[in-house]
Amino acid sequence: MAKKINLNADMGESFGAYKMGHDEELIKIVRTASIACGFHAGDPVVMHDLVMRAKEEGVSIGAHPGFNDLWGFGRRRIETNLRHLEYMVAYQIGALQAMAQYAGIRVTHVKAHGALSNMAAEDLEIAMAIGRAIKTVDPELIYLAVAGTQMEAAALKLGLPLACEGFCDRRYEDDGNLTSRKIPGAVITDPQQAREQALHMVLNGEIVSRSGKRLRRRIDSLCVHGDEPTAVAVARAVREGLEQAGVQVVPLTELDLGQS
Repeated sequence: MAKKINLNADMGESFGAYKMGHDEELIKIVRTASIACGFHAGDPVVMHDLVMRAKEEGVSIGAHPGFNDLWGFGRRRIETNLRHLEYMVAYQIGALQAMAQYAGIRVTHVKAHGALSNMAAEDLEIAMAIGRAIKTVDPELIYLAVAGTQMEAAALKLGLPLACEGFCDRRYEDDGNLTSRKIPGAVITDPQQAREQALHMVLNGEIVSRSGKRLRRRIDSLCVHGDEPTAVAVARAVREGLEQAGVQVVPLTELDLGQS
């Protein structure tokens, strides 16, 4: 049986008259869309249009909640009350669920954005707050967690469906967390390099840090950041590379996500 993997992109990050990302092209390449819910980016019209396109393309959709930080695109760390954080995530999931009703499709996963994701990767209490929001809104929602981090631990602790994520277009540190965007080279813009990194993660079950350290990781889904200028070329190269290697690229909902 061919190995299966999911390819997802962060999408729906335009806002009003401001355009961000490459949704029209990416929706035809990836198999899952993580959609901004109006806090760090996105708005009701953008969300509605994207869920309609996702239905046309057979792409599964998920909420991509972030901090309420349009100015900083959700990439600035914000310290906040954990209870408030939980409600903030639940609110954003609900917003996408409402828009998904127009397309007659379900929201099937939740993936934290930007600084919220980075903080949850390091801090179990933050990861648990996100998980409690997911479980309260819909315990069947998949927690799409950065592989090997506190988010993965939180999903397991809460008994939520879990998908572990690797990044095609980001460098890693020795602890398995993503390299800060403040460091040159943290984002991989060369499609061939992204393809090689993706293939290594999927075929070998490990990530390699920028210092060369190898870390065993469960990888269910690969991410391409939709706001990068090279996103379409990277996504296309990754998908072609996976399929040429005999890996089937499927929506997140078509994976066997038995917990490890």
